[in-house]
Amino acid sequence: MLKKITLLFIGLMLLQPVMNTAQTHQKKSAKTHAKSKTPFVWEGANLYFLMTDRFCNGNPKKEIYFNRTKPTAKLRGFEGGNLRGIIQKIDEGYFDQLGVNVIWFTPIVEQIHDGVDEGTGLTYGFHGYWTRDWTALDPNFGSKKDLAELVSKAHAKGIRIMLDGVINHTGPVTEVDTVWPSDWVRTGPQCAYNNYENTTACTLVKNLPDVLTESEKEVELPGFLIQKWRAEGRYQKEMASLDAFFKRTGYPRTPRNYIIKWLTDYIAEFGIDGYRADTVKHVGENVWSDFKTQCDYAFATWKKNNPTKVLDNLPFYTIAEVYNYGISGGQDFDFGDKKVNYFQHGFNSLINFEFKWNAAQLSYEAMFDKYNRQLQGPLKGFSVLNYLSSHDDGKPFDPDRKKPYESANRLLLSQGIAQIYYGDETARSLVVPGTEGDATLRSFMNWEDVASNSETKKILNHWQKLGQFRKKHIAVGAGVHQKISEKPFVFSRTYQQGKMHDRVVIGLELSTGEKEISVGEIFKNGSLVKDAYSGQTAMVKNGKVKFNTEFDLLLIEAQK
Repeated sequence: MLKKITLLFIGLMLLQPVMNTAQTHQKKSAKTHAKSKTPFVWEGANLYFLMTDRFCNGNPKKEIYFNRTKPTAKLRGFEGGNLRGIIQKIDEGYFDQLGVNVIWFTPIVEQIHDGVDEGTGLTYGFHGYWTRDWTALDPNFGSKKDLAELVSKAHAKGIRIMLDGVINHTGPVTEVDTVWPSDWVRTGPQCAYNNYENTTACTLVKNLPDVLTESEKEVELPGFLIQKWRAEGRYQKEMASLDAFFKRTGYPRTPRNYIIKWLTDYIAEFGIDGYRADTVKHVGENVWSDFKTQCDYAFATWKKNNPTKVLDNLPFYTIAEVYNYGISGGQDFDFGDKKVNYFQHGFNSLINFEFKWNAAQLSYEAMFDKYNRQLQGPLKGFSVLNYLSSHDDGKPFDPDRKKPYESANRLLLSQGIAQIYYGDETARSLVVPGTEGDATLRSFMNWEDVASNSETKKILNHWQKLGQFRKKHIAVGAGVHQKISEKPFVFSRTYQQGKMHDRVVIGLELSTGEKEISVGEIFKNGSLVKDAYSGQTAMVKNGKVKFNTEFDLLLIEAQK
């Protein structure tokens, strides 16, 4: 069995672009490869997205940093979640049980120290998108030691770590957080969003200084940042590191290149596996090409320096938030006066804002067939990230959490990367009385329900079974879809690439009790198959299998 698993991994490795700096280290990392029982492909990943401050508090003492003591509007302040909380759940096996193989969490760099009133009451930068210093972690989230431990423990379980990177803007200006210099940022006009220029050369909202990412003018570091680094005793180290970066790359010292350097340092130091890039369409596409180049260099550097920790030969992975991009558009995003192909500017995948609408409007087969045509056609070689709820989408698929089982079926059985937003799997409420705006989407994870509520446990168990099946079978998220029968609704997913073969048959909306379905030509007559949902086995006879279960779905795999 181990021999077969190893051959599967070797087949996957041979299919991926090989980074020269890592080639000599593959033998040393063979033991790491063997830790995972299933080959991994990003195109069909099970990704868990969480807000660092709202997921789990792994520190029993709630510390206050930077004098953040002002009363805030409901769910607009720091609630205590941190990196240690994520580590705790990795240790407990929570992500393993859910079938998760990628964790993405909101930015953890140092945020503005004060808060701002956005019209909904005082808000602190608990969400991570209001950067003050890209080179430091915010102590509310944790330390670099915590991050190193988190990545190491995730990798030991075959879980990739994806950070969230912001290049477009700094944090808002407050009484204690000064505006960056005028050769670094603009403070107006606000974006009108009706053409390319007034989407990229503008501020997203009032009091969110926009980095001059298009600028070719070399700039000095802001005085407040120099003063901060001196006070922290790391000025000389940071300056030497900057000098080395600009000497190696030959890049001019423009605002965008400083930030690219700072973000990619986390890859070279900690070995993170991917970046989700924020507000991508508000930054010129060539910036992202340079960002990906430096991500790749940093990843190769980490692999070279840590040969025994390398998971596999897969390259660094990038996902873009291009607001309102949908899978129907193929590779292009249309600004109205200009189309941009972000897949050709450094991104492996784009967030698919269309998925929740497809889930609401299309039948299972219509949705699966559409995604098969797009991902096996114009998007072949790339992927999309599908979601049903998120931290800033005010119109989720199931706002009242009335369809948690269908949500799991739709998301985890669709092709592409599946993004579970923390609490999707536990029906965490998305309607919190007393909140305004996106705060209602950002309540603390409902761990109490997980521990004691029987219905929550039942819902979670359903997500876990589908998630584990999807993780075990890359054909589910990255394979070719084929309908076998309409009534009952049965389909297959197959994946074949080099020596890698995977195939499954899935039935949905079936009758409970005894059921007989066709498996087409996926499994031969006389072969033994297993329903991964119930655990029952059956023999294929005349191209069909019979099961008697209390469930209305079947997840059929070969019994080995």
